[in-house]
Amino acid sequence: MRRINIAPRTDWQQTAEAYGFHFHTIEGEAYWDESAYYAFSLQQIERDIEDPTAEIHQMAMALVGEVMRSESLLTRLAIPSSHWDWIADSWHRGQPHLYGRMDLAYDGTGPAKLYELNYDTPTSCYEAAFFQWLWLEQQIERGALPKGTDQFNSIQDKLVLAFAELAKDLPRPSYFSSVRDSIEDRGTVDYLRDCAQQAGIAAGNIAIEDIGLSTTGTFTDLNDTVIGTLFKLYPLEDLFADRYGPALTTSGLQLIEPPWKSVLSNKGILPLLWERFEGHPNLLPAYFEASEPTALAAGWVRKPLFSREGANIRMRTAEGRTVESDGPYAGAPHIRQAYHPLTKFSGGYPLIGSWVIGDSPAGIGIREDAGLITRDTSRFVPHVILD
Repeated sequence: MRRINIAPRTDWQQTAEAYGFHFHTIEGEAYWDESAYYAFSLQQIERDIEDPTAEIHQMAMALVGEVMRSESLLTRLAIPSSHWDWIADSWHRGQPHLYGRMDLAYDGTGPAKLYELNYDTPTSCYEAAFFQWLWLEQQIERGALPKGTDQFNSIQDKLVLAFAELAKDLPRPSYFSSVRDSIEDRGTVDYLRDCAQQAGIAAGNIAIEDIGLSTTGTFTDLNDTVIGTLFKLYPLEDLFADRYGPALTTSGLQLIEPPWKSVLSNKGILPLLWERFEGHPNLLPAYFEASEPTALAAGWVRKPLFSREGANIRMRTAEGRTVESDGPYAGAPHIRQAYHPLTKFSGGYPLIGSWVIGDSPAGIGIREDAGLITRDTSRFVPHVILD
């Protein structure tokens, strides 16, 4: 694994705008960064990323059924009891899921280590699936990369196939939704909606704030049309707490991602995995925080159960230094995970997002930050496979 500098395409910003990538720059700083790329060998991709991704995913999926049978585990995950039966029903009925992203620490020299699962509202899908592939094709065409250069990236093809499977049984009409004022979320949802349309799913688009609740308890659009299926880039735990949250259990609405994903999008899945697979080479020791937290001698990372985008992280390094990020999750229960820092390359600290579409590993995207905590503003840097 190497970080290699390369001249950016002179027209990359115009290209991004032309393809709907309107969040390539965030708050005046480049989010998409093609001044370098990360190069992997095929063996590193297959042995150290793809195979562990498949194994960790199966381990996590096996846990869902166990959690569904245990009120104690649901309580440990701080999932509200008002929605337990609804969540369990979605699992037992086999409500389908679309995708997820696991975040891995990896530097090319040892087993990748799982930081967390983003299995409900994973972002950076568009840039990982489409725009970095476009970058690869154009850099090869322009002679900046050798012919035959590859990328671990079948994300878009697998998304379309997954939507085609979903299309067989989804209640109609279907809608795609995100928060109105988030350019990044809207861009991600627009891309996924396009993939769904390629698979034959005719779907509307609606801001999460515009979804209403009818007098009969169904969720509706602005024209009072009942929504059958809703893809929502909006956290399940926030839906539970919403004023319309109680209606979810009886509305008949089918969600993508389904309610049972609330188990896997929860940081509490990390200590549960460690309890069952202690010593696994791709896992880090992790524990539910107690009044006397389990000692983690070489440092630790404290994470809220429901945090996203690097918010409210508190890190104690092996040297005793404290690193923190702010955010809105300060009151939530926490876990502690063993400290395993990202490796510093010339551009910063890269975190690998390994995508799972359906139940199959599909590709990676790399986020790079100047600090040890990867945040929503961390840069996206493309990758290639070079042997």
